[in-house]
Amino acid sequence: MNTPPLVSVVAIFLNGERFLDQAIRSVFEQTHDRWELLLVDDGSTDGSTAIARGWAEREPERVRYLEHPGHRNEGMSASRNAGLRHAQGEYLALLDADDVWLPEKLSRQVAILEAHPQVALLYGAPLYWFGWTGQAEDRARDYVIDLKLPADRVYDPPTLLVPFLRREAPTPCPSDVMVRRSVAEAVNGFEAHFTGVNMVYEDQGFFSKLLLHAPAFAASETWDRYRQHPESCYAVSKASGGRERARHYFLDWFQHYLRDKGVTSGPVWDTVRAELRQFSPAARATRALRETARATLPLGLRSWLGSRIPGLDGKAAARRIRLGDLRRLTPVSRKFGWDRGGLPVDRYYIEQFLQQHAGDIRGRVLEARDDAYTRRFGGASVTRADVLHPTRDNPRATLVADLTRGESIPTDTFDCVLLTQVLPFISDLHAAIATVHRILRPGGVALITVPGISQIVRYDMDRWGDYWRFTTLSARRLFEAAFLSGTVAVKAHGNVLAATAFLHGLSTRDLRPDELEYRDPDYEVLITVRAVKHA
Repeated sequence: MNTPPLVSVVAIFLNGERFLDQAIRSVFEQTHDRWELLLVDDGSTDGSTAIARGWAEREPERVRYLEHPGHRNEGMSASRNAGLRHAQGEYLALLDADDVWLPEKLSRQVAILEAHPQVALLYGAPLYWFGWTGQAEDRARDYVIDLKLPADRVYDPPTLLVPFLRREAPTPCPSDVMVRRSVAEAVNGFEAHFTGVNMVYEDQGFFSKLLLHAPAFAASETWDRYRQHPESCYAVSKASGGRERARHYFLDWFQHYLRDKGVTSGPVWDTVRAELRQFSPAARATRALRETARATLPLGLRSWLGSRIPGLDGKAAARRIRLGDLRRLTPVSRKFGWDRGGLPVDRYYIEQFLQQHAGDIRGRVLEARDDAYTRRFGGASVTRADVLHPTRDNPRATLVADLTRGESIPTDTFDCVLLTQVLPFISDLHAAIATVHRILRPGGVALITVPGISQIVRYDMDRWGDYWRFTTLSARRLFEAAFLSGTVAVKAHGNVLAATAFLHGLSTRDLRPDELEYRDPDYEVLITVRAVKHA
């Protein structure tokens, strides 16, 4: 190659002659051409060794053949680590010998990682591929995996780790991921002790280390075909009944890893401890009793006993929850926490967002209702502060206009538009967002916040109407429709505790900083949008 490789592709194989050649050809069919291919032989005894060596001889500038000393079998993790040691590219892409890539895989993943330099791990939604057999009934079984979490976004560590540990979201497929090589090396690669029955969790050990320390990007795109066949590692481990034993091994190892890193509290630690309790003698005895009851007792008697013996009906035994001050039918405060000192929970996230993007609040700035945030976060960078209001009864307003029409608001005028918690009270969202795009100067920035989980704002409901609650997905689609050639960044803030506190009208004085900062993608209390009009 005339230029150094940008991507190092590590393809490991053990007796993979049936599919290896097709996997290699899918690398050569990539639209991105700055790659090298490292074929790591894990002690094969079939024709796959000759296939790999043949490619290395024909394409010496692109393909290298590697094997362990003495052509030994050392396991999947040791083989991946061998590829990592010899890799030269900035990015590392993994490929299992029975999977294939779609042609745009590398080009799209490189583009995403270069657009998000903070991201260390990128993965998408692979196709679970039964139709490789060519049979119509197998093709009908093909499906794209459900990520079970909001996609096309960056997740700060360790947000993704908790749903993975709880098996509430699927672990990335190795053939689907791309990793920054420097970060893979920083976490010491794969765990070589995951061998034998435990090898089914070797990739999860590596991904867990990455997700603990570095941001990740989950994409909705499909880049590869994850071949489903009875000889795969996953199928063999599932058939042997060793997956739960391997999971116990993985969780026990990860608990020790966390302790060595000084992580002995917080959501990840609590999750690992809770998952390990499923392997306690009491939990094992309950499962054995449940299986015996299912096999021997009549359905009616089984249901009756299940309602009286925790866990016998197959459901997790419920621990009694003490609701204390929150066992009430009315909120603690109907004033969003303003009367409790500190800040309302949503305002904490709003002000944090504006502080992070204070550099955007400059030049001529338009803010709705008043200019408090413009002055506070823009300061001397603001040359003119305008206040937008739909009626003339606001003495601070310099522009009286309706955003859904906005004829009186000049085009290509503002360097920044601030709309904090405004869009829920506008019935025609598409028209309002189109106006925001129109009135921004080329290169101008809109900083928008909208509620996800929130009570009704009674004052505004009675005056304007309270129409909408948002998700990151709805916010992204709304703004990307208006800012077609611009840049839109959408982010969610909150967790179940923050949501509960906000709904009850508690404030930041009632929560610790770590409780506010933890992000759970299923509890979007506040959504923030930064949209840039193309220059």
